[in-house]
Amino acid sequence: MEVKLLFLTPNAEKMIEDCARTSYLSFDKMKESQNSSFIRTLVKNGHHSVLEHAYATFRIKGVSRATSHQFVRHRLASFTQQSQRYVDEKNFIYTVPDSIDKNPEAKKIFLNTMEQMKTAYIKLRGMDIRKEDARYLLPNAVNTEIVITANLREYRRIFELRCDIKAQWEIRDMCIEMLEILRKECPNVFYDLAIDPGKKALKKGES
Repeated sequence: MEVKLLFLTPNAEKMIEDCARTSYLSFDKMKESQNSSFIRTLVKNGHHSVLEHAYATFRIKGVSRATSHQFVRHRLASFTQQSQRYVDEKNFIYTVPDSIDKNPEAKKIFLNTMEQMKTAYIKLRGMDIRKEDARYLLPNAVNTEIVITANLREYRRIFELRCDIKAQWEIRDMCIEMLEILRKECPNVFYDLAIDPGKKALKKGES
C-alpha cells in the first residue's frame, strides 16, 4: 500500500484561523504564538465548520477493491479511481488478508482461485470480450488506485470511523497512514486524534 499527499491548502491552519476570526472580527489577535491554542479550542468546542475551508488530496495505491468500495461511501469527498472498464486487468495484483495468508490451506484455496479468475479473464479477452464485460469476473481482492479530495472536517469524520479498532483492517491501515501525514501537516486540527501503536487504531485524547 502506498499513501501519498498530493495537495494541501497552503498555510492551512493559518487560513482556518483567518476564516474563523471572521465570526468575531478578531483579526487583530492573530499571532503565530496563538495559532495553536486558537485552533485547538475550535476543535475542542466542536466548531468544526471552519475546517471545511481547507482541503487535502491523497493518492492511494495498492489497496483492494473491497476497501475502495467502503471508502467511496464518504459522500462529502471527491474520488477518482482506476477504471476496470478501460484498464486491462490481465496481470492484476491482489491483496491477501493476513488471516488467509497465515492459514496454509486457506491460502492455497485463495491463490488457486485468484489464478483461475486471472486465467478466465485472459481467455475472455482473447475471445474479443470487452474489458468492460470481462471485468465481471474480477474479485474484490484486485488492487486499485484511487485519489481522494476532502475538506479537513470530513477527514476528521473519516478518521473517527475508519481508524477505530472496529473498522476493517485494510481501510484502517490506510486511514492511519493518512492521519499520520495530516497530523504532521496540520497538528492542531488533528491534535486529539492519536494512534495507539500497540493496537494500530485510534486513541482519542490529547497528545
